[in-house]
Parts: sequence; structure tokens; C-alpha cells
Amino acid sequence: MTDSDGRQPVEGETAESSTLSLDDGDIHVCQDGPRDAPALLLIHGSASSARSWDRLVPLLTGSHRVIRIDLLGHGRSAKPAGPSYAIPDQGRRVGAALDRLGVERAIVAGHSSGGAVATALAEQRPDLVTALVLINTGPGMDAFIASESAAIAPSQWPPTDEQIRRFASTGVSRAGYRIPRELLDEVRVMTHHTLTATMQGTRDYLERRTLPDRLAALGTPLLVIFGEDDRRWRSSSAADYRAVPGAKVELLPGLGHSPILEDPPRTARSLLAFTAIHGARAD
Repeated sequence: MTDSDGRQPVEGETAESSTLSLDDGDIHVCQDGPRDAPALLLIHGSASSARSWDRLVPLLTGSHRVIRIDLLGHGRSAKPAGPSYAIPDQGRRVGAALDRLGVERAIVAGHSSGGAVATALAEQRPDLVTALVLINTGPGMDAFIASESAAIAPSQWPPTDEQIRRFASTGVSRAGYRIPRELLDEVRVMTHHTLTATMQGTRDYLERRTLPDRLAALGTPLLVIFGEDDRRWRSSSAADYRAVPGAKVELLPGLGHSPILEDPPRTARSLLAFTAIHGARAD
């Protein structure tokens, strides 16, 4: 067994990195924490990977079996050109991965477009998803803040460091915070096709039906966390989720699109307070 950095874990560690062979391609999975604890699945956003949760995971493993998945097209998962990168298909793959891991119930948290994948999974597998946490996930495309600096043409691929930094610049807002180099590199390991296809998949999913509308019909317990200074999605749009019966909405002042990076302890406090109420024992 090796951990997510490929080294042998020391005695007492419960970190594991593995690859699951699914129909559409290999999926990379990280697991941390005791295997008999309640399962907590973390889903990253577009142009990111399981590593975006690195600083948050140690704050969660005291009470959870924390599972992170590199979605198809991202991180150390396969990046085939043929399969669909639509949100429902990504959700289906996540469900298949959890089945392979023997997880029967889990709280699912998604950051940015990862929240859309989490919603699709809840739609498809209400028996599997016991509760949802959406972190800076726009409720619909009318909440999106367009940025000209985000575009990278196919002829410019692979992008330069400067292009990646411009692309990622709206991902954080905390003064003085600098995105870790390893996360910038996760953009470069993608193909231009997987980058654009996943972003288009999110747009299509949200244009077809807003997330609050989808979630209101499910009855799944919901926590929405939103950095108040988000530069990709209007933070005021978080109020749209109040249309979901029982939804809890929290705005985090001073933080932007990525509270999981900008202030992991504050993000963890909100998340753990919610999971303490809605957690379920892993089977």
C-alpha cells in the first residue's frame, strides 16, 4: 500500500492511493482516516484534482473515512478523448467508484463544479448520498462571472506558467494568498479537450436545470458554504439555495472561490458541524 505521494506509509497511518479500472478509463482514488468511520467523499472542481483538498483532509480524518477521487480527465485519472465529460456521466463514474470501494452510504462534498457532480450523484443514487455539502458551487449560469483572462486556445496548449496563473487568478480572493504550484500544474496535465469538455459539461448541466431546483425535489440534507468574495460566482446567489427545504447557507467573509485552500480550518469547522448531525456509519 502506498499513500498519495507514492511512499510507504509509516505505522499508524491510514492513507492509501489506488487506481480503479472503470469502463471509461482508470480513476485515481485517495483514502485517509479509519475505514470504519463514516464516509466523506470530496469532489474537486474543473481544472483541479484531489490534491485541492490536501490541506483540509487532516482536519477531517479524526472522525471520517475521507475519500477523494480524481474525476475522469483530471489529476492522475485517465484522460481519454472518447467518453462523455457531461456532469451526469461524471456522477455515474463516482458512484461506480464508491461501489468498488464498498461504500454504501456517504456524505458528499463538492467544490465549485464538483458540487454539480455531487448533485448528479445524489439524483442518481439517493440511497448512497446521505447529505450534501456544496462549496462555492454556482446555483445556475446567471450567477457566473465571466472572465476574459480565463481563455486558453488549443494552439497555446500546453499553457505557460503565466497563462495558468491568469487562468487560476479568480480562483482565490484572500489577500496575499498564492495558489500552490502543484495545483497550477494540475491544469497542465489535462488535455485541452478534457479541460474544455468538463467546463462545457458544467454549463450544460446548469442551463438545463438549476441546482436548487434539482435539490428541492430530492430532500437530501444540504449545506452550502460560499466565500463572500468569490470572483467566479456571485456570492449573493448562495441565497438561491434557500429554496431547498431545510438548506443551511453560510457565507464566509474575506474568502473567495476556494475556501478549502484559503482557510481550511474555517471551512472544516462548518463542514464538521454539519457532518456531526447528518453523518452515517460506514457499512
